[in-house]
Amino acid sequence: MNAERAARLFVIGLVLGLPLAAFAARGLAPRAIELHGTVSEQTGWTPDNLVVNAGEPLPLRLISDDVMHGFAVGQSRQAALDVAPGEWTETTLVFDRPGKYTFYCTRWCGPNHWRMRGTIEVRGAAPEEPPAPQPLYVTLGLDLDAPHPAEAVPARRPSPEGGASFSARLPARFLAPDYFRSHSPAQIFGALRADPPWRFLNDAEVWDIVALIWRSHTAPEQLAEARQLFAANCAACHGETGRGDGVMAGALINTDFSRDRKKPVDFTAPDLLGASPALLQGKIIRGGMGTGMPYWGPIFTEDQTWALAYFLYSFQFEAEAQP
Repeated sequence: MNAERAARLFVIGLVLGLPLAAFAARGLAPRAIELHGTVSEQTGWTPDNLVVNAGEPLPLRLISDDVMHGFAVGQSRQAALDVAPGEWTETTLVFDRPGKYTFYCTRWCGPNHWRMRGTIEVRGAAPEEPPAPQPLYVTLGLDLDAPHPAEAVPARRPSPEGGASFSARLPARFLAPDYFRSHSPAQIFGALRADPPWRFLNDAEVWDIVALIWRSHTAPEQLAEARQLFAANCAACHGETGRGDGVMAGALINTDFSRDRKKPVDFTAPDLLGASPALLQGKIIRGGMGTGMPYWGPIFTEDQTWALAYFLYSFQFEAEAQP
């Protein structure tokens, strides 16, 4: 009798205990944060500031309250998520390292699309690491807002293939990454033109050598990634061919934050040859300071900002990367 009673109590305990255990487990799991998206002229992301501890899951439920949006975390390889109107999209993020991360919309939802950003503060004890180096434009003391006209421009489109026959004779300094990043194509042209071994060449041949130097610093896979980044994040304003005639260009110059009311930069114009890669990378990192040019520093990795800076010259030089 005692054994039968014990068995009954055991069964009753299982029947009652399993649902209670499941309920308790749900109570211990972190509750998903509901993240609503609207165009930045309304509210953008709500909430737009999240806090989580390093190593802990951050469950999110995302929904759009107006048009199609996208969700991604800057400097992350995690694929972007579509956030559709009236439909919940769920995801869970885990950050191993403390710091402040930026999440943003990946769909062009309006002229102020790039302003649709938020931050995730990841708390915890950070391991000791050397401080991150300053961007090269800061080290070089470049004024990103100063004009940078090219003192010399080519009469035709320079070709790396045209300069290939001179590659074995190029001094090492012209091929050094530090030199390349800190000098504009026009400055490299001037240095070559002033160097005695190259004075017998005509201007077109020297420009071909400049294009060859650019090619030597740009791997095909690097340019392929940059082309995709440009198409997804830059072409709406600057245009697919880099002429500053993207679908958002007209709306951009009529917004309040565009103080100079200028169209987006035309990367096919000769002035680009007066800008060094360091200056272009600085513009990408910092943005245009009130001109409507977004700041991409918290979105792109350092390698991606350099790849984009190099890619912009493909609108000037003949290259496979040119769309």
